[in-house]
Amino acid sequence: MKYKLFLAFLVTGFGLFAQSDIQMEQQIEEIEDKVIEWRRDFHQNPELSNREFKTAEKIAAHLERLGMEVQTEVGKTGVVGILKGKGEGKTVALRADIDALPVTERNNLPFKSEVTTDFLGAETGVMHACGHDTHTAILMGVAEVLSNHKDKINGTVKFIFQPAEEGPPPGEEGGAALMIKEGVLTNPDVDAIFGLHIDSEVPVGTITYKPEGTMAAVERFVINVKGEQTHGSQPWSGIDPVMISAKIIDGLQTIISREAKLTDAAAVITVGKISGGVRFNIIPESVEMIGTVRTLDPAMKELILRRMKEMVPAIAEAYNAKATIKIENKTSITYNDPELTKEMLPTLQDIAGSENVKLVKATTGGEDFSFFQEKVPGLYFFLGGKPLNSEEPAPHHTPDFFIDESGLLLGVRAMSQLALDYLNE
Repeated sequence: MKYKLFLAFLVTGFGLFAQSDIQMEQQIEEIEDKVIEWRRDFHQNPELSNREFKTAEKIAAHLERLGMEVQTEVGKTGVVGILKGKGEGKTVALRADIDALPVTERNNLPFKSEVTTDFLGAETGVMHACGHDTHTAILMGVAEVLSNHKDKINGTVKFIFQPAEEGPPPGEEGGAALMIKEGVLTNPDVDAIFGLHIDSEVPVGTITYKPEGTMAAVERFVINVKGEQTHGSQPWSGIDPVMISAKIIDGLQTIISREAKLTDAAAVITVGKISGGVRFNIIPESVEMIGTVRTLDPAMKELILRRMKEMVPAIAEAYNAKATIKIENKTSITYNDPELTKEMLPTLQDIAGSENVKLVKATTGGEDFSFFQEKVPGLYFFLGGKPLNSEEPAPHHTPDFFIDESGLLLGVRAMSQLALDYLNE
């Protein structure tokens, strides 16, 4: 019934709507079962970053069946498919991330993940707890739809299935940065790139977006504080790195509360891990702190990182200790090109309905899609995955994370039409 109503709308609302467009919409409707089947397969068989071997094999086999030029082992386990249209033109890239997380699933789905692994020395489950399984299935659906309509494509579509979005294992390269390093945006050169992310807290049928900075730059920092070990009963005979660490944490927060102009953009400094000491009555010799910085404004990012590097050793020195800080960039600001966003917004509104495409504020989550956007104009948007009757959906990266599969078809439709409209206009 839904499809018949849609066809009626096309015929009566747009009398000149091409028959080929109607056929394409029919194919999109018919591919829903496949997309859901692919998603469930990936969900039941998740693989961690840089270890997506079977996932990559399934993707590559699908693209090869569609007759595409296929590149494998790009960025370790990434897969790239190249679809050439009927004539010369621009090249647009469509990206999906394919890795899972070290999370033990708590849902009771018939396709629940039972996979376990050793992650950094700890036994854990493996789960698609951020929806990358849906992203992969959606883009496989887009690949099938567009490969059957090459006559509608003026130019080239490059399908990028990216590993390690959640970050490669320690000591390894990976993710978008490595794919770029290995030339994924060249031969042919990409003119623009589109990506989406499912959102468990946005209702099915909804698309959200924001021009310019939409997700934060992410830095990981490690602080080491060196004191002098002594008996806990006589702290005056040593230098207490635990107390000094507390002073450093307190000092870092003043950068946010007293130096960062938060009316311009949000910023966060979080210490997520503190390690030090072995016994209740021993003041240890050293403490290690690990945390993250999130920024949405380049100037604010520069200020915060500079002040952290100044403040950490200075606070330690005030208490006769020494401290070092190392800061590692994980992602840049996910920056939606304003002109590209303005150009493609009508496409999203036509596909989802204007009332279902909503402008939102930026988030302090991070995405390594940002590295692609540093090289070429990009648009990254969010796709609703929250069941319409759900009031308290589980957040991403949690054991109860859940996605309503009825929202996946909108993703296929949106990504397909974005590619066509960009190339043909």
